Amino acid sequence: MSDKDTPSWKRRGFLKTTGALGLIGLSGVTSATPGRSPGAKEDEILVGVSKTADDPKMEVEKAVPGNARVVHENKQLGYVAVKFPSQAPEVARNNFIEAITKKDNVKYAEKNETLEAQYLPSDPRYSDQYAAQMVNADEAWDTTLGSSDVTIAVIDAGVKYDHPDLADQFGSNKGYDFVDNDSDPYPDVLADEYHGTHVAGIAAGTTDNNEGVSGISNSSLLSGRALSEEGTGSTADIADAVQWAADQGADVINLSLGGGGATSTMQNAVSYAYNAGSLIVAAAGNDYGQPVSYPAAYSECLAVSALDSDASLANYSNVGNEIELAAPGTNVLSTWTTSTEYESISGTSMATPVVSGVAGLALAAHDLTNEELRTHLKNTAVDIGLASSEQGSGRVDAGNAVTTQPGSGGGDGGDGGDDGGDGGSGDSTSASVDGSLSGYWDSKCWNYGFSYSSPSKVVVELSGPSNADFDLYASDGTGSCPSTSNYDYRSWTTDSQETIVVDNPDDSTDLTVLVDSYSGSGGYTLTITEYQ
Repeated sequence: MSDKDTPSWKRRGFLKTTGALGLIGLSGVTSATPGRSPGAKEDEILVGVSKTADDPKMEVEKAVPGNARVVHENKQLGYVAVKFPSQAPEVARNNFIEAITKKDNVKYAEKNETLEAQYLPSDPRYSDQYAAQMVNADEAWDTTLGSSDVTIAVIDAGVKYDHPDLADQFGSNKGYDFVDNDSDPYPDVLADEYHGTHVAGIAAGTTDNNEGVSGISNSSLLSGRALSEEGTGSTADIADAVQWAADQGADVINLSLGGGGATSTMQNAVSYAYNAGSLIVAAAGNDYGQPVSYPAAYSECLAVSALDSDASLANYSNVGNEIELAAPGTNVLSTWTTSTEYESISGTSMATPVVSGVAGLALAAHDLTNEELRTHLKNTAVDIGLASSEQGSGRVDAGNAVTTQPGSGGGDGGDGGDDGGDGGSGDSTSASVDGSLSGYWDSKCWNYGFSYSSPSKVVVELSGPSNADFDLYASDGTGSCPSTSNYDYRSWTTDSQETIVVDNPDDSTDLTVLVDSYSGSGGYTLTITEYQ
């Protein structure tokens, strides 16, 4: 079609064309199941079911072989866990995956992968909190020590919430134990389960209390215990914990964990939390230069690489285009679970809560959405001369984040990673368009004409009916409409609330977006926000 056929809308052009059939979705079930074993659950298959199914659990149970059973369900994220006997051959699980995914209301089936804490053993402590100094926390503290109105959720091993440097940061709600399915996230074995306590102390150990160490921020803490004393946890437990943290209103969710590869269940969890307004900060991984691990590699997560005390890239840190920020991670001193009370350990696990703590300080000083906060942290980061795949926008800087007015730049950002590098003004422009779909056979494609020259990011948001299952697909640089099987980006969560983040989009042609009905009908609003 010619330009004159493209309607103009708030500096953007949307071109409605014909769509393809929708065929993919996920949905509803209920809560944690008592009596499940803690930690890894390698005998389980996670099955995603469309929200529009009458009884998602029953949909799955009808196809479960006699030697397996449904042991867990999550209504918000729309999945059911099916457990096979440990002695069952691998082919039995693979056959079940192949069979169940042919069912009309099933969107995916995948193994319940095991994730682990992203840390490395370290030498004895050699420095007293160089990390806080490296990110200029003291400059930020001249303005604010942080606010108890800001909540950081630590999804990790249990946290020793009565530690003298953590007790003041926990309220009456300490969190939840997704490993043992109870309301007490305290570590089971203090000598072994120290990772979550160490992470919590970095992000929000109490500052200026004449006790031990200073955390980056005096934010409130919530503990979502999803890793056992062995330092491992299942996709299901971690996904449930992420969803729970978002429902608790966590401003920042810290994920110092990774491994297991990409899964629909985990991506749906971080997408749910992102849509709920949480900033999700995740560890890049400790695989010595390998690609960024999941969940950090998801576009919904802010991926963090680790630095040594001399600001060089830690040799254990993973790297890649998904890196958005770097932070000190080697021999970081923080709270501990045993009588020593404080220890230094290393890893991208330690770098991640540094960023979470700085995010807490920034929120204490500025009223920001999670997307605005993400951009602000990158705009105020400091370029330390590393490649963008190593530092993203640069080393996070608390002083800049607190003292710089959002949207005014002020940092010394690097070239940025896949989602980073927009160290400019942070300006944005947004527009919305309404549409409707008639049923599972219906979809609509929209073309979006860019407003900015070389935009840093585009966020595509779909808000659809609560009783339907709509999915969102996008392609950039092609000029042609995506389909449910051919696309660059996809969001297909449990309902009709979807978000796609396109970093450094190819603006040589229009961005094309497909709204597809997996099931159900109704009206929707498509919103596209472009960042300078």
